[in-house]
Amino acid sequence: MKNTAYIIAAKRTAVIPKGGAFCELKIHELAAPVINGLLKKANISRNSIDELILSNAVGGGGNPARPSVLASNLPESIGGFTIDRQCAGGLDAIWLAAQMIMSGTHNIVIAGGAESASLRPIRMAINNTGAGPIPYDQPNFTGLEGRDPGMLESMAEIAYSSKISRDKQEDWAINSHRKALNKKISDEIIDINNQTKDSFTRNLSKKICQRAPILKGNITSATTAVDSDAAAFCLIVNEEIAKKYSNAIKIVAGVSCAGTPDAPAFATLNSIKKILDATEIVPYSFNAIEIMEAYAAQALIATEAFKFNENSINRSGGALARGHPIGASGAILAVRLYHELQNTGGFGLASIAAAGGLGSSLILSCSSP
Repeated sequence: MKNTAYIIAAKRTAVIPKGGAFCELKIHELAAPVINGLLKKANISRNSIDELILSNAVGGGGNPARPSVLASNLPESIGGFTIDRQCAGGLDAIWLAAQMIMSGTHNIVIAGGAESASLRPIRMAINNTGAGPIPYDQPNFTGLEGRDPGMLESMAEIAYSSKISRDKQEDWAINSHRKALNKKISDEIIDINNQTKDSFTRNLSKKICQRAPILKGNITSATTAVDSDAAAFCLIVNEEIAKKYSNAIKIVAGVSCAGTPDAPAFATLNSIKKILDATEIVPYSFNAIEIMEAYAAQALIATEAFKFNENSINRSGGALARGHPIGASGAILAVRLYHELQNTGGFGLASIAAAGGLGSSLILSCSSP
C-alpha cells in the first residue's frame, strides 16, 4: 500500500538580489538556518531525519547538500543529496522527497534548494587548440546545435509569437510588487543578517516600467526577475507522523516532465496539463496558485492557457517582486503555497519551467491525515 506524504513545516530566507546582504554567504550558510528553523518549528529531533535533498544550479558542485547537513548539525550519517534541474530543481527536490516517503523507505525528509548568485563561480572551458581556457556563462542544456537558446532569447520569441504585449507584462509586474507590498509574510522567513523581508520589492509604477531597459524583444528589466541569493526548505513526513500536526498539508501529486528543448517557457504548460489530467482537478478549483515569474510573459502564458483565476495566483506577489535564486526558486513556490493554503484551505498548485525545456508542477491539499 502506497504511503502518503505531508509537509508539516516550510521555511525560507528572504530573497536578496545578487551582491546584497547575503553576498558573502556560502550555500550551506544560507541553508543551515532554514533547516534548523524547520526542526524548531516542528519540534523534530535531528536524529530522526532520514535525508536532506538540496537543489542548486549555479554553484561549483561538490554536493553542497553534505556541507548543509554538517552545518545544520544533522547526523553525520546523512550524506545529503544534491540535484541540479536548474529553475525546477527546488520543486523537484520536494517531489523526490515525497516519493521517498510514499515508497516507505523514508519517514522524514528535508527538501528544497539554496542558491548564491553572488558567489557563482567563473566557468572556464578547456580547448585543445593551444589557446587558454575560454570563459562561459552557462552550460549547454540540450546538446543540440542551434537548439539551446538562452532563457531570455527564448522568452522574447515566445512573447512575440503568443502576442503577449509589453504593456501586459508591465501590468503583471506592477501587480506582483503591489501584492508583495500589501501582504505580510514574515512567518515563513528565517532571519539571517537581519533580513526579514524580500528586499527587492518596491512600489513599481508604469512610469518606472517605461524607463526600464529593453533586454530582448519586448522583455525589459522590469518584467524580468533579478538574480538572487536565498534558501527554502520543506519538512516532509509520512502520514503517521503528520497526524500529530494540525497544520499538515498533503502532497497530492507531482510532475517532472519535459517538452520542446528550445521553448522552455511552454514546459510549464506541459507539466500543468499532465498533473491536471492525472488528478482530474479542474483549473478553477485551486484556492492558491504559485506560478514562477522568471518573466512576466511566462506567468501570463500559463494563466491564459488554463484560464486560472488571477486572484488566486501569486497572492503575495511572485518572483518579479522578490528575485530569482535559481536552484531555490521552485522550493520558494512550495513554501509560499504551503503558507497560503494555511489561510485559504482547499487545493493549491505550484508550477515552474527550466532551461532545456523542463517543467515541474506540484499539487498540495489541506486534507487532514
